[in-house]
Amino acid sequence: MDAKTSMDIVGEGDVAIASFKSTCICDVEEIRDASAQIRAYIQSHKPDKMIFDFSGVRFFSSQVLGLLLEARARLQPQGGTAAVCALDGQLQRVFRITNLDRIFTFFPDRQAALHEPASHS
Repeated sequence: MDAKTSMDIVGEGDVAIASFKSTCICDVEEIRDASAQIRAYIQSHKPDKMIFDFSGVRFFSSQVLGLLLEARARLQPQGGTAAVCALDGQLQRVFRITNLDRIFTFFPDRQAALHEPASHS
C-alpha cells in the first residue's frame, strides 16, 4: 500500500528477515514507518528469530539502533531473538562503540544467519 516503505519483511519458517531498501537510513519518517512495520509483523507472526539484513547499507542514524532495541524487546517476551547480518565495517564499529555488540548476534550474511541458531554471548 505504501510505495515508500523503507524495508521488506519476509518470513522463512519461524524466522523473519527485515531488509533495508536504502543505503542511507536516516529519514525520521522512514525509520518510524519501519518501526511500525516491525511491530505489526512481530505481533501478527510471532517469529522465533528476526534477522536485520544490512546488505548495501552504508550509513544509518542512531534512531536505527533504537528500532533494533525496540524489536529485540518485543521479541523477548515470546522467546524470540534478534540478529544482525551483512553489516558494513564502519557500521560494525557503531555497534562496538555503543556496546550493542554484546546484545545482538551478528552474522556475515543472510544465509549464515538463517542456518545458525541465535545466541546471546
